[in-house]
Amino acid sequence: MPTSAASAFGELYSAYAAGRLDPAFSLLLETQSMLRPQVRQAMAVGETISGLMLERDQPAAMSRNAGARALALIDELEAGGLPMHAAPHLPHEPELSELPEPLREPALTAHGDKGWQTLASGIRRLGLDVGSELEVELYRIQPGARVPRHSHGGQEFTLVVSGGFTDETGSYGPGDMAINGPEDTHQPVGDADGICYALAVRDSGLRFTGVMGLVQRLLWR
Repeated sequence: MPTSAASAFGELYSAYAAGRLDPAFSLLLETQSMLRPQVRQAMAVGETISGLMLERDQPAAMSRNAGARALALIDELEAGGLPMHAAPHLPHEPELSELPEPLREPALTAHGDKGWQTLASGIRRLGLDVGSELEVELYRIQPGARVPRHSHGGQEFTLVVSGGFTDETGSYGPGDMAINGPEDTHQPVGDADGICYALAVRDSGLRFTGVMGLVQRLLWR
């Protein structure tokens, strides 16, 4: 792994352990942890270290009767005095239902709300709302389908959830993370061994080249 990529991962793990990671990146890491045992281990180590550091901090003073009020609220909740939020009804979609647990619910919710958008032949994308200002999209890439060649307005992290794709930098399979910046231009192509699902998080939009780029610039006017 390139030094810059390793550094980026280290920062994500540290922020996650400290509880200050953006929800979009939290979804990315939690999904990857379901695919890679070593990622689960790294996250667990980070959380342990964070917990030890928290134990060494000076405790904050609580307001008077804070503990009693918390216990009273718990009792009221258990007695049915406070409304319980029902789990959302999620639409049935066989492929999305097979996604790892951290990703499954937001994907099914987004599918029920607005459905897939076609980007190109064999390429569909689904915008996810996870409470983040970052762009979060799930891609469905059919074998041999080509994502239009593009660069990036900022940083983009793409996690392969199933299947795989290949671009100018190499091949990526389940659990692999591709990191691209403004200086990178590439064209991912779906591998031949099955449909690829990929989760992308970015802080700026894609910048297409060629005909797609021309269409994009015309729409932006």
